[in-house]
Formats: sequence, structure tokens, C-alpha cells
Amino acid sequence: MKERETFGSRLGFILVSAGCAIGLGNVWKFPYMAGKYGGAAFILIYLIFLVLLGLPVLVCEFAVGRASRKSTARAFHDLEPEGANFHNFSYMSMVSNYVLMMFYTMVAGWMLYYCYAMAAGKLAGKDSAQVADYFTGLQDSAGTMTLWMIIVVVLSFGVCSLGVQRGLEKITKVMMMCLLALIVVLAVHSLTLDGAMEGAKFYLVPDFAAMAEIGIGNVIFGALSQAFFTLSIGAGSMTIFGSYLGKDRSLLGESLHITILDTFVALMAGLIIIPACFSYNLDVGAGPSLLFVTLPTILQDIPLGRLFAIILYLAMIFAGISSLQNMFEAVAESLLHKFPKLSRTAVLGIICALCLGAGLFMEPISKWGPWMDLVSIYIIPIGATLGAISWFYVMKKDELLDAVNTGSGKKHGALWYHVGRYIYVPMAVILCCVALFMNIAF
Repeated sequence: MKERETFGSRLGFILVSAGCAIGLGNVWKFPYMAGKYGGAAFILIYLIFLVLLGLPVLVCEFAVGRASRKSTARAFHDLEPEGANFHNFSYMSMVSNYVLMMFYTMVAGWMLYYCYAMAAGKLAGKDSAQVADYFTGLQDSAGTMTLWMIIVVVLSFGVCSLGVQRGLEKITKVMMMCLLALIVVLAVHSLTLDGAMEGAKFYLVPDFAAMAEIGIGNVIFGALSQAFFTLSIGAGSMTIFGSYLGKDRSLLGESLHITILDTFVALMAGLIIIPACFSYNLDVGAGPSLLFVTLPTILQDIPLGRLFAIILYLAMIFAGISSLQNMFEAVAESLLHKFPKLSRTAVLGIICALCLGAGLFMEPISKWGPWMDLVSIYIIPIGATLGAISWFYVMKKDELLDAVNTGSGKKHGALWYHVGRYIYVPMAVILCCVALFMNIAF
């Protein structure tokens, strides 16, 4: 059997895994969630949940991948107790990645097109109403959206077809370093705008009185759901990257670095958007329209605004495509284990064809809402919950702890395991039930 490929460097593993975690949820969703739920108070609660729940489970997912040396869908065939049948649910992670791929290809296509439109001056001189009409026109133009979606899929195919070290690791390292540099430039620039300091205060200084007005329960639930899904745990991508990791690495140390990078990008994204909204008296909780209508309008009114708009969309493209190609990798590896006679290129070609085929039927904007409800209300919460149950209730405790502690200087014991079993899993089940029975999307 062909020897399993591994990452070429520690930095490569950290940046690829961070690239998977850092997606549109960080650079797009986090800023308007922070704006909607009161700024700094929301962020403080989010960070607490991230450390208590996100970090331990990220370690766990890496451990499962490294112990099995298998794809997401096949890991529990090896690790579950004899006679158990929980592996039948493991394919949910592959389904989750596949449906997310279709959404990411479309939105990354938007980003790519907007970067081109800003560079070509297509939005120059337009007021907010005209920019909104332009965005509506893009959504109604199936041909244009299909073209840019195809470009995104071809780029992801090209990277993944080169393999782990020559493709995924090498390209993602460059994209992630560019993303980190670009968001710092944009954040510094945003803070220089007139009135931006009021936005920075809202974003960085907790106001618990304002939090009470919004509803403490609403803020806590929003922070919990954002922390639960920001690291891409439960979808299986991190299991794949764990399977490429050497047994000498400390999983806690690597997970901590990835969590810090993920959090840094999310916080910088908010520092870009929220001060700019305060500067121009805009609604900080307006949602995705901020990115495609509001910001293109205001960036044209400031010196070098067009250049900063191009930089903004480049950063978004790097975030989106880095996550997208990692989803490609997760699905491809699962299929390669299931159908070992197929070549990597053939499997990636099948994934691209399926992704594009399904995406074409979703091009009319009217079909996106129901599709994303399916993904965010059903598939993601159910997949994450099944993953949590499989780690802490199906897999034997000693085997899980052995997998986690391999290569680690400090050993994790009962406390770490009990946090996962008695706090994380119940939280996962609660969030899943809220999504399913209250139709709340994550």
C-alpha cells in the first residue's frame, strides 16, 4: 500500500489547518455577529467558549486522524470498539464538506468577481443604491456567476491535484501569509478614518448594560454557536490533517497555534469593518450586504479607496479558497479510501463535476436560501453532534487519551476528557436541537 503523505513542515501543518478553520465565517460572519450582539461583550464570551470547548475538541479531532491514519469517513472503522456500528454515521462528515463546497464556490466566485470589478473600475462613481443594483444584477446573471464559480473550482482542483506537500501545503502557506498581511494593513487603515475610534471602543470595551438590552441569553447563544463552528471541528477536515501529522508533534501546542491564528483573523476582520461602519454611520449588524454593497460604496470616497477595496477582496478570496481547497481534500481522501483503484486526479475530477453540476442548479438566488438552511440548520449541527458523540461516547477512553497524548509533553487526563464528555457533547446536542426544532441557522 502506498505510504501516506505527510506535511513537510510544522509551519505548513499549522497554516493549512488554520486555513481550513479561517473561512468566510471569520472574515464575513464574525464582524456582523459582533456588531449584532453588542461588540466587546459578545467577543469576551466567545473567547471563553472557544478556549473551553473549541480547543479541547480540536485536539481530539487531530488525535483521531493521527491515530487512524485514515480519511474522515474511514477513521472510525479502525478506532471504534469491536461490534459497534457507529462508523455508519461517519460519512455525514463527507456530506457536510461536499455541501459546504458548493456554497463556498459560489461565494468565493462573488469575491473574485468583485475584486475584478473594483480593479476594472466598474463600481467607480456609483452611489449606494447603484452598487446595490449592481449586486442584484450579479445575482440574477447566471452566466457571470457560473463563469466565476468555474474559475474557483478549477483553482481548487489544481492545488489539490498536486498533492499535500507540493499543492495544499505550499499554496496555502503563501495564501495564509498574504491574508495575515492584508488584514493588518486594512485594520490599520480602518482605524485612521474619522470617527473610527468610537467603533473601536464599541468593539474592544465591553458594555454589559447594552448586552442586557440585547438579551443576555441571545448574546451567549450567539457567542456559543460562533465558537462551536469557527474552528471547523465536527466536519472532518481536521481529522484529515491530523492523519498527515507526525507522531512526534504535540497536538495541544499545534491546536493552540491554530486557534490563535483563527481568532486573530476574526478579530482583525471586525477591526476592519466595525470602525468603518461607525465612521460612516452604518448599521454594524447589517449582515452580508456590508461586504458587497456598503463597503464598496464607502471605500470609493476615501483616498486610495479603490486600492484598499481590491486588497479587501483579495483577503476574502484567500480566506475562502483556503477553506474550499481543504474541503476538496477532505472529500477526496474519503473517496480514495472507499475506491482505492481510482487515481487522485480522477477523484478530484468527479468532485469538481458534482460540485459544478449541483452549483448550476443553485445559481438562481431564490434557491440559495433553502439550500443554506439545509446546510446550516441540519447538516452541520447533526454532523458536529455525531462527531462529538463518537469521540467521547463510542471510542474507548484509554484509546482516545493515548491518541491525544502521543507526542505531547504534558499528558491530558480525566479533566480534559470530562470537559469533552460532560460539557462539549451536551452543548453540541443542545445546539443541534435548537437548530432542528427552532430553525435557527448557524
